Amino acid sequence: MKTWFQAVIQTLKVFLLFMGCTLLFYYGILWVSQEYESYHRYDEPKGKAIKVFHMENGSGSSSWIERLLLFYQEGE
Repeated sequence: MKTWFQAVIQTLKVFLLFMGCTLLFYYGILWVSQEYESYHRYDEPKGKAIKVFHMENGSGSSSWIERLLLFYQEGE
C-alpha cells in the first residue's frame, strides 16, 4: 500500500513539474510574440540612412546562365 501511494505522489510531482514548465514556456512565447508584434521592420529609416541595394531592370545584358552562376557564387 505504501509503495503504491509513493508512486502516485512521484507521478503527481512529475506531472506538476511538466505542467509548470509547459506553462512557463507558453507564456514566454506569448511574451516574445507580444514584444515583437509592435516592431515595424519595414518603416522608413530615420536620419542619414542611404539605400544600399539596387535592383536591375529586366532589360539587363546578363543572361539567365550568368544570373544563375551569380546566385551560386553569392548565395543570394
